This record gives sequence, C-alpha cells and structure tokens, in this order.
Amino acid sequence: MKLWWLPIGIVLTGVLAAGACSTSAVVAVERADIEPVVRGNSAFAFDLYSQLSDRDGNLFLSPFSISSALAMTYAGARGATAAEMAQVLHFARDQQDLDPVFGELLRQLRTESEGCEVHIANALWAQEGYAFLDTYLATGKTHYAAALNLVDYVKAAEAARKTINGWVEDETRGKIADLIPPGVLDAMTRLVLTNAIYFKGTWAQEFEQANTRDEDFWATAERSVKTPMMHHTGQFGYFENEDMQALELPYEGEALAMVVLLPRRRDGLRALEQSLTAEAFERWVNGLGRTEVIVSLPKFKMTSEFSLKDTLTSMGMPLAFGMRADFSGMTGNTELFISAVIHKAYVDVNEEGTEAAAATGVVMQLKSVAVQPQPKVFRADHPFVFVIRDNRTGSIVFAGRLADPTT
Repeated sequence: MKLWWLPIGIVLTGVLAAGACSTSAVVAVERADIEPVVRGNSAFAFDLYSQLSDRDGNLFLSPFSISSALAMTYAGARGATAAEMAQVLHFARDQQDLDPVFGELLRQLRTESEGCEVHIANALWAQEGYAFLDTYLATGKTHYAAALNLVDYVKAAEAARKTINGWVEDETRGKIADLIPPGVLDAMTRLVLTNAIYFKGTWAQEFEQANTRDEDFWATAERSVKTPMMHHTGQFGYFENEDMQALELPYEGEALAMVVLLPRRRDGLRALEQSLTAEAFERWVNGLGRTEVIVSLPKFKMTSEFSLKDTLTSMGMPLAFGMRADFSGMTGNTELFISAVIHKAYVDVNEEGTEAAAATGVVMQLKSVAVQPQPKVFRADHPFVFVIRDNRTGSIVFAGRLADPTT
C-alpha cells in the first residue's frame, strides 16, 4: 500500500520510515499544503544521506529529526541566511507559512497505539535573562510544541549540558544518551534547540524466532561474516529492476513500513547509493506490487552520531555558521549564529519489529559578548625598555632600557 507521506522520515541502510502508525491517526489537513513539505523533507533526506554515505561502515540517522530542529531554527533566520537554509533544506513554502504546516505534520506523526508508537518532542533551552522575541518563542510553542526552558550557560554550562542530555534520554526512552558532548556548550551559548524522536513498531507479519539462524552475510564481495538471519514467507510489496530489489515490510496498522533496498551485486551498494534520490525512491515505492516473497533479513542493532556543521556548510548554507549569520527573527539583532548541529540515532531490528530513536541539537552562540573590563596590572619591577615619542608626528625621539635603577 502506497502512503503519500511515507518518504518523510526515510532512513536508509536498513531503511526506516518514521511516521504515523495507523491511518486513524491522520487528521484533516489540506493535502496541497502538506505535500510540498513532505517532498522537501524527502529531498533533504537523500541529499544528506548522499553526503554522509562517503564514510565507511554502518550509517543510521533521522533526517526528519534534523529537518525539525533546523525548521525551528529557520523560523528565526532572515535575509540571505534564511535563503540558504531554505535551499539546502528544500523549504519551498514561504517562511511564515512553513511553521503551521510543519507543526501539523508533527502532530500527524505523533501516535501511540497498540503495536506502534511514534513519540516526537521539541524543546528550546535558552539562557536565563537573555531576550528572545516573543514572536519567535510563540512560534516554537504554537507550531512545534517546543517548551521554553531556562538554563545558565554563562555560569553553569556543564550543568545545562547535563540537563539537556537528560531530557533527550528521557524523551527517547533511554536510547539516546549524551547527545551533546563536553565542550560544545560554553559561556557564549545562548540557545539550544532540540528534537527527539522515539519509534517502536511491531511487524504486521512477525518473523518466527525458531527460523532465525546464523548464516553468512557478505560484508564485501570477498569477505563474509556470520550473523543471525531472520526468515519469513508472505505477501509483501515488492519491486525489482536489473540493478536492485525493493521490499516493503509493514508495521502493525500498515501506515508505517520499512523499505529495504537491496543491490543485486554483493559489491553494488555504492552504485545504488549514487542512484538514490528522492525522485528515484518515489518511483521505486510507486512500483511496489504485492506478491509472495521469501524474505531473509539480518537482525541488527546500531548507533550513529554526527556533527553536521561541515556537512551542512558544504551543502550550501555557510552563512548560518559564520559571523554574517542573520537570526534576527529570534532576538531582533544579528548577534547569534549556529555553532553546532549534533545528531545521534539508534536502531534495533529483530523478529518482533523495530525500535529506533534519534535526537538533534542545534547550538546557537554569540558572535561576541560585551565583557566588563577588568583593571590591568603594570608592575615595572624588572628591566624594561622605554621610548619617548612625539605624538604629533609619531617620531621616536628617545628610546632606552632600564636594567638597574641603582647604578
């Protein structure tokens, strides 16, 4: 069954979608308003995946978590900074129109039902005593359900970090710990924006544990490793072409599914990733047809973490991270910039279903800070050089050195 919002939270290398778990959770909303945001989020998801796929080893992330945190940040961006962010994030709607639509999308995705849970939480962590615009705070509260929390980065940055990390851990059911590492927050930090997503879904057709057995998994064309492989035969959405196979494994309620993209060749992952775009993925999903499939899928569990500043800069939004950043929609001035975007994700796929969590933090810092000057100490109790200079012309009239005033 094809769901028009499915690509929103797609995560690949064991593809996981994060969305509503039951069609009954969808509330009335204009499809014409939602679809451009969905398409934009999907385009950003695959753009970002392409950037991150160059690294070796396993990879797992929640592009939707990242989009959500950056959408809250984008609400305060202005001028060229906003234009760059909109282009990279594929925010096609006018800035003032995006927030209510994104907020409705968040409300649609939040679900708690038997066999499926999607929990999404946002929060703003602001420096106490620092003035943010009421309009910006209202946007966060109204559209993103982002509660405002006051902390003290100036005097207790480490305590603030632990508080924020504790919130993330609670909201992700303990799956994402220590999102923000030591040293990221300091006395110049003024705001941290956080998004947390937790998902747990039971397969519509569970794998029998008795059918799971250790088998070869080819990590490369020449090297195999033993891993628990799950097996099941049933009716599933399936698509194939000469290069790859696509399989849709629905969760209970069938509004949420994992889509697995499998290259035909053991060494075909890189070629598949290079062909992976939002448009290609949509074609493959549209081509899914229900048919009998003998499924073998490894059990797996992984955690990934990323610092996305350099990645997002290279994707085309450098202004947000530099001294020319304009987030005057947050404060009425341009003294803030993004110092870090941190993301961490976890997934566990087994016979019963899938448990996954992700969190994103966007750290805003001051470009400069006014500090009350402290008295200087000049104690000439050791040899020194001195110069007598004509201030009118700058001419050095005399120059000398005092080595011993007693001689």
